[in-house]
Amino acid sequence: MRIGIYGGSFDPFHNGHQAMVRSALASGYVDCVIAVPSVRNSFKRYTAVLAAPYRYYMTLHAAEKSGLEGFYVSDVEFGIEGVSYTAVMLSMLTDPVYISRFLQNNGVSCKAASEKHSYYWIMGSDTLATFEHWYRPETILKYVTLLAAVRPGDDTDIVRASDSVTGNFGGEVEFFRLDGVNCSSSAINSTGDFACCPDAVREFIDIHSLYTDNTKLANCSEIAREQFFDNAVKLYPELKEKRLLHTLNVGILSAHLAGVYGAGADKALIAGQLHDCVKEKDIEEQRRLAESYSGDLFADKKLLHSPGGATYARDHYGVSDCGILDAICYHTTGRGNMTLLEKIVYLADKIEPSRTYTDLSDIRKAAETDLDEAMRMTSACVVAKFRKQGRELHPLTGDMMRDLGL
Repeated sequence: MRIGIYGGSFDPFHNGHQAMVRSALASGYVDCVIAVPSVRNSFKRYTAVLAAPYRYYMTLHAAEKSGLEGFYVSDVEFGIEGVSYTAVMLSMLTDPVYISRFLQNNGVSCKAASEKHSYYWIMGSDTLATFEHWYRPETILKYVTLLAAVRPGDDTDIVRASDSVTGNFGGEVEFFRLDGVNCSSSAINSTGDFACCPDAVREFIDIHSLYTDNTKLANCSEIAREQFFDNAVKLYPELKEKRLLHTLNVGILSAHLAGVYGAGADKALIAGQLHDCVKEKDIEEQRRLAESYSGDLFADKKLLHSPGGATYARDHYGVSDCGILDAICYHTTGRGNMTLLEKIVYLADKIEPSRTYTDLSDIRKAAETDLDEAMRMTSACVVAKFRKQGRELHPLTGDMMRDLGL
């Protein structure tokens, strides 16, 4: 097969990106296109608006609903340690074992997936002019032919750029016509207008309340923001899509509420992000981790991930702050004499944007002005849910509710 590879931040994925894929597929050069959302881009390592899992899943949903046959999305960069240079990524993606498995997982027959493939790196003609400054361009050209898109009216001297690349590094450069859309991620982010994004992207953004003041993490330090981005990558293999995005949402909302109520936004961001970090581990592993932090205080298997998460956050994510660890430990049950941070993480877990277990609009509104009232409203929902399921409340939850006057 002739495989096109299209890398980018996709922050957000928009109609211009989709037009690039469509035009590449129509060019006759490639049989399929694999989009590769960047994870630790050498130029934009911590300047992306959204953490990598958001951008990966957004692009994946866009591809699935694009109607374009042969448009796939790879998570290969999540497996790279350090900066995800294109040369490094290509060495992994073009590995025969990886690409065969990837194509078969996307519906390509075993025979077609296992044959010898040729690869094309899809890029804009303007990017071609900067290619010589990339990390190890000569290595990149050993894996791929450059396939540059030329938009009508494009004034880039493509012949000069192509001759310079091939003259200095060898390899091949081909061109195709881009019937594109004039939009850019930077313009979208500056205006907040997502009209030129596919429907699937707009839906994803709306569900998770992305590209808002909250997701910019403006009240967090640069160190905490970088930690949040790095943790998001480490969490990717630990949690499936729904739970991973939930944990990121909780971290962001916790940081916002910390800003509202004068708590430490940095601590809230990390506590919220890691609160469910062991939720999908084997239950006996959860039990072992839980007992390491809190003995037999939590016996119900549905609660083990809370103290277990505190242990795991300490041992695997380097969290040493006791306030953060306790916020993780008690995020499910609450407890008596809760700290402000514990209340914030408890509440954010229950009302983050993608939660739909009940109408949360009133609680979300209350959370902006009266934390304890929002806690009381949330507790009422929890009690109703437990009664419906015939479950007993944990004694710690009873202590929390008494403190709240319930």
